[in-house]
Amino acid sequence: MKLFKEVKMNIGKFNLDTDGTFIIAEMSANHNGNLQTALDTIKAAKECGANAIKLQTYTADTITLNSKEDDFMIDGGTLWDGQNLYELYESAHTPWEWHKELFEYARSIDIDIFSSPFDKSAVDFLETFNPSAYKIASFEITDYELIRYTASKGKPMIISTGIAYEEEIQDAVDICRDAGNNNIILLKCTSAYPAPLEDSNLLSIPDLAKRFDVVSGFSDHTLGSTAPIIAVSHGAKVIEKHFILDKSIGGADCEFSMDAKDFKEMVKNIRDAELLLGQVDYSMNEQKQKSRNYSRSIYVCKDIKKGEKFTNSNLKSVRPGYGMHPKYLDEVLGTVATKDYSFGQRFEK
Repeated sequence: MKLFKEVKMNIGKFNLDTDGTFIIAEMSANHNGNLQTALDTIKAAKECGANAIKLQTYTADTITLNSKEDDFMIDGGTLWDGQNLYELYESAHTPWEWHKELFEYARSIDIDIFSSPFDKSAVDFLETFNPSAYKIASFEITDYELIRYTASKGKPMIISTGIAYEEEIQDAVDICRDAGNNNIILLKCTSAYPAPLEDSNLLSIPDLAKRFDVVSGFSDHTLGSTAPIIAVSHGAKVIEKHFILDKSIGGADCEFSMDAKDFKEMVKNIRDAELLLGQVDYSMNEQKQKSRNYSRSIYVCKDIKKGEKFTNSNLKSVRPGYGMHPKYLDEVLGTVATKDYSFGQRFEK
């Protein structure tokens, strides 16, 4: 019996029901504009135990306007205050001409790779690489045309819900289904960088699955690995975490990204959590049976002669567990011995 409902969905070769938690290393801007860093990041993600590396596919022109009007200036207590959106995305984007090499390299070392498209042209471009899934970023959940067009490609849809109202989440799910795509994964997400622990609300993970009849997971922007481990214990089948080779290289997403050492530890902790969760099981295995030998049973605690009554002074429930089950003690007390018993003998009538 499974602790959480059965999931009939694959991302590439990964079966979400039988293979555990699908762990995504989000590269985002952590290549810092260097192709070799991007390739090294993919290799490190594989070595750390990630199941997939995720890119972001946009240019500054496909995601915003090059304007310094107040609306386009970042001023909200973020890591990027003072820049306009165009400057941020121009410095952070993954060059499209890298994609072919990144996809080929990831596949050559057997780590899955896919991306977040930010407009239809990015979807068309990514389709040439036949990705295993698509990720809709939290801030794009309101772009219904992007969701509809991406869902129409028939790949699993991983959608972050960070900034969405409940009705917008429902809209996104309905759009996917209307496009004939029911392979939907909703990620609980707090769109703050880094995200405060008290805003994570991980109890939403099982509710997302139940309320929208989808697979649920967690896109994590907190620091450390506590949140992903707890997310898995609440049924998250997908974990996404920003990943950086080494924080010393800096960059737009450095402050809320996990380095290779900590990411590897997070993966180990998640796999340990999966083992700990196991499944609902009341069966008696060999180890349990052996351990029962040290439980209580009825033993003779004073020599008993044939014809004597059994009393609390000559029978006792003690460890180990080789004698009669203690539940029968009350039935035995007051009856008469039909043979002699010696101190320390297992009581078996």
